[in-house]
Amino acid sequence: MVEDGYTVFDSDPATLRWATAAGDLARAIANDPQMQRANLRHAKTWFVGVDVLPNATDGSIGEVPLQGPLEKCVAPQQSWHRAQLSIVYPGYPGQDKDESDANHRYRIKRHAAHVDGLLPIGPARRRYLREPHAFILGLPLNEIDAAPLMVWPGSHHVMGDALRAEIGDVDPQEVDLTEAYQAARRKVFETTAARPVRLKPGQSVLLHRHLLHGVASWGSAAPSDEGRMIAYFRPQFTAEEWINP
Repeated sequence: MVEDGYTVFDSDPATLRWATAAGDLARAIANDPQMQRANLRHAKTWFVGVDVLPNATDGSIGEVPLQGPLEKCVAPQQSWHRAQLSIVYPGYPGQDKDESDANHRYRIKRHAAHVDGLLPIGPARRRYLREPHAFILGLPLNEIDAAPLMVWPGSHHVMGDALRAEIGDVDPQEVDLTEAYQAARRKVFETTAARPVRLKPGQSVLLHRHLLHGVASWGSAAPSDEGRMIAYFRPQFTAEEWINP
């Protein structure tokens, strides 16, 4: 993972058992009207689903443990959060009434590329480190090729170097990272082509915490009532650990 910033793990029966169990829960969650009201975004084409998957703190679903090749790099601990359930539906990305045309174009043209944890704060939407994740672990829950995860290989080096230079020796969570983040992102766009990561249940993908990534549009792919479902784990680091390479 060091060079490209991400690793795709081969399909494994243990991971598939977990994905099957999680997928059954995911479908029930996605069809719950209260969950829909709280989580649907972009004209109901994206179910954001942060912390909605009811896994245990070791990542297990019911009696099904989270296991497979991923354990070589990120053995589940006893303090993992409830996973995000990200579901993309046909027509993604729609445009919400309060979303600017510029933001909507960025979501289409650049796949909403971002580094997790750098949140827009306040009316001016200045970027600060508020969620210092250790890594991002994605596990597909159904077999849909549309709207794949998009990554910019090697971008974690560019983004990490720029953010470390801006932060220096002060508290990472106190630094306005907006300009440094945007400049580094532009540099990545100028030098690196985005790459789709298409996954099937039983596989998993591990992303470096500084890797620029996003989601492609649904496009002309065949429609699906249940959408493309991926569970994401993003355990927390300290801010000081997060800024390290």
